[in-house]
Amino acid sequence: MATEAELKAAGDKYIPKDYDPTLYKLRHSLAHVLAQAVVEKFPQAKPTIGPPIEYGFYYDFDLDVNPTDGDLEWISNRMKQIIKGKYPFKVREISADEGRELFKDNPYKVELIDGLTKGKDEYGNEAATNPTITVYQQDTFTDLCRGPHVETTGNLDGKGFKITQVTGSYWRGDSKNKMLKRFHATAWANADDLKAHLARVEEAAKRDHRKIGRELDLFSNEQVFGAGFPMLLPKGATVRRLLEAFITDYERKAGYLHVYTPDAAKVELYKISGHWEHYKDSMFPQMDMGESGNENEDENLVLRPMCCPHHIQVFKSKPRSYRDLPIRIAELGKMYRYERSGVVGGLSRVRCMTLNDAHLFVRPDQIKGEIAGVLSLMKKAYADLGITEYRFRLSKNDDPATPLPPETKSKYADDPEMWESSIRILREALVESGLPFFEAWNEAAFYGPKVDVQVKDTMGREETLSTIQLDQHLPKQFKLEFKDSDDTPKRPVMIHRGVISTMERMMSYLIELYAGAFPVWLAPVQVAIVPIADRHFEFAQKLGDSLLEQDYRVDVDLGDKRMQAKIRDAQLQKVPYVLVVGDKEMEANAVAVRLRSGEDLGAKPVAEFVAMLEKVVRSRTLKLVP
Repeated sequence: MATEAELKAAGDKYIPKDYDPTLYKLRHSLAHVLAQAVVEKFPQAKPTIGPPIEYGFYYDFDLDVNPTDGDLEWISNRMKQIIKGKYPFKVREISADEGRELFKDNPYKVELIDGLTKGKDEYGNEAATNPTITVYQQDTFTDLCRGPHVETTGNLDGKGFKITQVTGSYWRGDSKNKMLKRFHATAWANADDLKAHLARVEEAAKRDHRKIGRELDLFSNEQVFGAGFPMLLPKGATVRRLLEAFITDYERKAGYLHVYTPDAAKVELYKISGHWEHYKDSMFPQMDMGESGNENEDENLVLRPMCCPHHIQVFKSKPRSYRDLPIRIAELGKMYRYERSGVVGGLSRVRCMTLNDAHLFVRPDQIKGEIAGVLSLMKKAYADLGITEYRFRLSKNDDPATPLPPETKSKYADDPEMWESSIRILREALVESGLPFFEAWNEAAFYGPKVDVQVKDTMGREETLSTIQLDQHLPKQFKLEFKDSDDTPKRPVMIHRGVISTMERMMSYLIELYAGAFPVWLAPVQVAIVPIADRHFEFAQKLGDSLLEQDYRVDVDLGDKRMQAKIRDAQLQKVPYVLVVGDKEMEANAVAVRLRSGEDLGAKPVAEFVAMLEKVVRSRTLKLVP
């Protein structure tokens, strides 16, 4: 049976993102309790697998009926009874043949046992061969399981879980197999934690960027383009242009040189870099096409999944001297990843993305200074974007405390000395920066360690939004050189960095962070002008034209709706300022100012409002009133 340390080291296929040993045991144990209740309710049901996952667990059953709400309530109540029974979780080790006999009426369990004896885990992945298996029993229910579990069902809280839904799921994720019934549940240590989680779920649903994106006309996902290729509508395109201008202006002032490199390259480029070996399954299919559109054996092209090999070509485009370094190459680079259609959605997971990418070519003595510069740039950008809750992770390669099986090849470049020096340099750079950080194994890029900026989303989950990667591997692969002061060739070090991630992912994050109510400088429409009657249209239009000339984003509503309906429409669209104009405002060359929150600032001279707007936009404040 695997230890908790071994389970944790196994990676994402076993361990949920919110991994906590206590919660893992709790959720794993509750999955068995649910399975017992389901089998008691539906004796014909055949349990398959039921792992803990982020925020809870699920269990798949071969079940030919659709459970009703009443069935789920019965199952939930039965689970509470089992918990009150305080039944111990008893583990015993048996042979594979004993297991096949024990589960002879359940072909799914028999298939799992056969896989374990042949070096396959329950997901069909390569694993160590197991001549014996373990089973756990609580009350009358026995299941094939590696554990771990709590001591008894009495260690569980009957008020700390909730069955959320039942969906369809193919056995082992293969559509050629039978569709199973997947029971989903969220599970926590107690009722208070469950209540807090459900409140977060409710709030996250309100802030879901896909929902808000539709409501605010920011983007759409059209089937004709295929999954993972969202279409930005005018308002969404405005937000993206603002983000691009924002970060490229910051980079220009920090000494970055912006380039445009091709979206495709010969496969040979990625074979040299090593990306082909590590990512070829997620690259878009190759194309053997000549100028005529016919097959051409001289060219073997692939859409790029990253920009680093391309920026290396920029560095190699001419001889370099030690005086030239550091060279900071930046690009809003379009990249393509052949993600499975089932995992893409909205803007957060797409197949075509534009990364705020850059690669710094530096001398060894410049590494720490350049990393400090990237950290400073990142913190400035985050402050302007209103991102305040994040922490730094030093992401390393294989954990030496959990060696890989003999037949398993590491996914990381085989150069222990390089890894040791790169990790040491990054650690020292972080320490000298005064920033708190934590370290994690098995999170590095294949070519080197990195500093990941972990940002929390509306559910409190941490995701990597920005990254700084130290790379001594690719310069060696591409034989990069510069002439040193003594006229001898030396090898530069590369720093890969992305400050604000991809434009798509940053947009999705900001939409949810602000629930669509962007800061004024980033809002697709900053001002909505609402004339009370037709006789006020000309004044409203001239005011709108004047603001447009001053580079503000304005919508003048000349529709036939009543004033209050127009104001409500603007507020629903999260427009920061609504300016109402009528007879009094025309006579005084003023506007009645309302905020998207509904607050009424009263009448203000046009010049006074414009001065306020200018101050708010220029300062990039998150407030509507300076």
